[in-house]
Amino acid sequence: MPELNLTRSLGTALSIDFVEQFGQRFKSLFELLGIERKIPMASGSIIKTYTSTVTLDGTEVLPGAVIPLSEVKLEDGPSYELKWDKKRKAVPMEDIQTYGFETAITRTDNKLINEIQKGVRTKLLNQLATGTGAVSGENLQKVMAQAWAAVNTAFDEDDVQVISFINPFDAANYLGDAAISTQTAFGMNYLQDFLNNRVVFMHGDIPQGTVYSTADQNLVAAFAVMSGGELGKAFDFTTDETGLIGVTHDVNKQRLTAETITAYGIELFAERLDGVVVGTIATPAP
Repeated sequence: MPELNLTRSLGTALSIDFVEQFGQRFKSLFELLGIERKIPMASGSIIKTYTSTVTLDGTEVLPGAVIPLSEVKLEDGPSYELKWDKKRKAVPMEDIQTYGFETAITRTDNKLINEIQKGVRTKLLNQLATGTGAVSGENLQKVMAQAWAAVNTAFDEDDVQVISFINPFDAANYLGDAAISTQTAFGMNYLQDFLNNRVVFMHGDIPQGTVYSTADQNLVAAFAVMSGGELGKAFDFTTDETGLIGVTHDVNKQRLTAETITAYGIELFAERLDGVVVGTIATPAP
């Protein structure tokens, strides 16, 4: 049946395009954030966050004497379960006739990718808001300087790269008429090498007057692997080299719709909450 073969191959091509776009967006975000730890996990795994304190014993140790213990204390923060997120959307025959099969599917697939990345982004920003570090200042520059110092102190390492998230209006108030070059990734504008930060993301979901800052090594990506394994035996998911998402396209003849079905499990989070600094820009006096 030529039509069936054509539909199947085109559906596979659309699935490949979907996962390539999806994977590229996440790869770009991981590179900007400097995320080195991308941890594959089974769905249902519990992800733990924590805060830490170190108390060094300052006693001078005499030759041959027992060395006193220094204390490293880890306290559990909120835990998260890595769960499957499953999405399905359908394009009716009327839209397929109006726009053409490939165009109608591609347009709506792009919208679906945007919503998926929005969900991952929102969870990350909500978690950053629970950071236990706190600084304040009278303007954006002073707050980010304090946050930079606080993050470096929390990690106390030479190669700390600070990442921050701010509201676009706070950036606009600071920059004024300055000529700057912004770029876009993962639905957020960003500035590189800005105010001692390797990268600063701007998004309206961040409350105005608030800055989230942390070190790049504090950010972790946990994901359920979609490629191969038992899932590959049961479902005809298309995946890319990242294995972050599985996608399949199908036709529902009873409803005369062309469907896109996705499954993924992704958590982007800060491992140490004491390594996340929440900065507050003071409201100027009238």
